[in-house]
Amino acid sequence: MLTVEEFIACGLDKTEALKIAETVNRLLPTQSPTACWYEISRYILTPQHPFALHQFLYERVYADFDRARYGPPPAWFPTDEDITEANITRLMAELHIKTYPELHAWSVANSDTFWQMMIDVLGIKATETYTEAQKDATGISTRLAKLNIVDSCFNAPDDTVAIVTQRGNDENLSTFTYHELEVLTNRVANGLVDIGMEPGDAVAVDMPMNVESVAIYLGIVKAGCIVVGIADSFAPEEIAIRLRIGNAKAIFTQDYINRAGKRLSLYEKVIAANAPKAIVFCSEGADAIARTEREDDTTWDAFLSDEETFTAIPCYPDAHTNILFSSGTTGEPKAIPWTHTTPIKSAADAYLHHDIHPGDVLAWYTNLGWMMGPWLIYASLINRATIALYEGVPTGRDFGVFVQNAKVSMLGVVPTLVRAWKHTDCMHGLDWHAIRAFSSTGECSNPEEMLYLMSLAGYKPVIEYCGGTEIGGGYITGTRVQPAAPSTFTTPALGVDFLLFDDDGNLSDNGEVFIVSPSLGLSTTLLNTDHNEVYFAGTPQSNLRRHGDAIERLGNGFETEPWLAGVKYRVLGRIDDTMNLSGIKVSAAEIEEVLNSVNEIQETASVAVSPKDGGPSQLIIYTVLTASNAEVTKQEIHAALQTELSERLNPMFRIHDVVIVDALPRTASNKILRRLLRARNFTKN
Repeated sequence: MLTVEEFIACGLDKTEALKIAETVNRLLPTQSPTACWYEISRYILTPQHPFALHQFLYERVYADFDRARYGPPPAWFPTDEDITEANITRLMAELHIKTYPELHAWSVANSDTFWQMMIDVLGIKATETYTEAQKDATGISTRLAKLNIVDSCFNAPDDTVAIVTQRGNDENLSTFTYHELEVLTNRVANGLVDIGMEPGDAVAVDMPMNVESVAIYLGIVKAGCIVVGIADSFAPEEIAIRLRIGNAKAIFTQDYINRAGKRLSLYEKVIAANAPKAIVFCSEGADAIARTEREDDTTWDAFLSDEETFTAIPCYPDAHTNILFSSGTTGEPKAIPWTHTTPIKSAADAYLHHDIHPGDVLAWYTNLGWMMGPWLIYASLINRATIALYEGVPTGRDFGVFVQNAKVSMLGVVPTLVRAWKHTDCMHGLDWHAIRAFSSTGECSNPEEMLYLMSLAGYKPVIEYCGGTEIGGGYITGTRVQPAAPSTFTTPALGVDFLLFDDDGNLSDNGEVFIVSPSLGLSTTLLNTDHNEVYFAGTPQSNLRRHGDAIERLGNGFETEPWLAGVKYRVLGRIDDTMNLSGIKVSAAEIEEVLNSVNEIQETASVAVSPKDGGPSQLIIYTVLTASNAEVTKQEIHAALQTELSERLNPMFRIHDVVIVDALPRTASNKILRRLLRARNFTKN
């Protein structure tokens, strides 16, 4: 029996505590834990209740659940209506398949047919088609001969809202229809032709995610050119590296970024990177004009063509559309090209696993320098949905009010952001009833924080979604037709499969991920390194490609309830020298190259360690000091390293701890043994 005092301790007044205690105590002895939690989460708990109450009841209902063996218990269950209306169910009915596991198995065994079905379902337009299916570079056969993927982004009726946004400090929402976005896209494409850009030329974008940057992205691709994506947080030298690798002939940027009351110059960083011709958008809005500082640069207003129509340049399916960067084990980031078929993977994942329907509103705080920026564009527009863009900082209540007012139906997050919300309780009491699902990606999440996220919308599922730039989407995910347990995945993505191998090369339930190829979306080349060496050399089988994640396969713990049959997965982090920090993949070598330039430092080694209670990785820096600076304090070193990391690499990367050592452990060939450093630090956590 739960006592009234326990409910009062969760923040309830006595009257409400008595009422809820009576109801819960009546349920607990008469129903299974899953049935009991279903009733409590759907009919008793509300977003207005303190999260302490949600957590207390979740823990008590599942008090006997073996979390060590099975992971967290489910916190959300699909209703009959959820299942009936799901896009996955529609696909199963068309194929006369009765269970989800059978659907996944079919999608892998019949990958060519599956992907052609998705091309048809999504309404992908081709300018030329083959009579019979032909293999593309990914190894998948389709009937696509030539296309421009941007044509498939404007299948919605002209008056449908394509983007809803809140600009700067303006509390009012602005909307842009598909017609208005297409016109702006065409004006960008014509402007590129006017300044001499030709199909195949690379054009960089270093801007925050706003209406103009979406149109710029689509306009570049529509003109047959290639987007070089650069995150607006990067320092000049990181911008310069990406411009050089991508061979950019021009760059779109913005004069300033307004963040948390601060005006940060972006254009100045672009100039410091010795960028090519810059087209500069004014942060005050499309009606204002930015000032340019170099003779060849031009303003957005002067660049933009008056011509409102443009015929998309037809391209081969494997023609490059976007160069994105993802860190490997070297100091230089991997340059990963997306093609005209990569977005089909993004849109298919959204259609199937995030269950996006026409009219849905998708928000994911990101930008075009990371894969989730292009993913958001394609996942929304190809599915005839609406992109929700917030031009501010997402850590406070103002962002939550935007989500409420924009009626966001799918909200994407990185776990670090959820942790910030929970710490300040800034989202309490908001009306997020329009949300049908959350999605989390970029780093490992914490079960308590994901339960908190579910509670904010009256218990909606969190679709854990893990993949990569080189996949065009996810390889492991959740669905809206399976129960959702916080911080766990339920399935390989449809059309993709993977195997787990232990350190001895044996198949295992806990080990390194190897993706089974082929699949649409998987990269086929890298601009600046050997693709085969990175992904295929030394793999256990010839059709397997290395990914670098470690995963544990779990049971579900509900053998007596057949409707919960299946497995769960938990991502344990990276097995190589890359790490995910604040949703961004970065290599140890990139961090160390920056930090080793600090005066007091002889050398450093960076490792990411997962907290014992789960959640985002913590960055630990092992540091060897120079002999002349042996008396410098740990706090001074920490501050110096953090400043260098923020200014020269990314201000979102935060150092959790600095460990000063006499020497770093190395192999006989002088390579740093970061594996030993990770293990050493984990034992202290």
